[in-house]
Amino acid sequence: MIVPRAVARWNTHVTNRIQGAWAWRLPPWAVIHHRGRRSGRGYLTPVVAWPVPDGLAVILFYGERSDWVRNLLAQDGGSVTYRGRRRALVGPRVVDAADAPLGRLGRRIARVPGRVLVADLGADEGRGRPRA
Repeated sequence: MIVPRAVARWNTHVTNRIQGAWAWRLPPWAVIHHRGRRSGRGYLTPVVAWPVPDGLAVILFYGERSDWVRNLLAQDGGSVTYRGRRRALVGPRVVDAADAPLGRLGRRIARVPGRVLVADLGADEGRGRPRA
């Protein structure tokens, strides 16, 4: 983790709400849809995502203990709105940055946090604004 948890908490309550209004349309931004592990409540989390063969990769700047990462892993997936289309995220897994199928720029950025979430893209669930 390279970003302090206090910044993550601020982003959860303030920044994510602002970014959620536009992130789903503008690559490299994407919005991850996930369910709470205990509550079952739906959440939307804006992230920076890189397309990789058959899927997406997200560099884990806040580490793999972030709630959205833990939720995706516990549910064995979720969905993502990327470039205005909602797709299923299948088989999410956390890998070392050196093993992630990123290009040169992505690998260089991912070197510092060291961990990347990679997931395959499943069925197309349609177009439109993300909803939890």
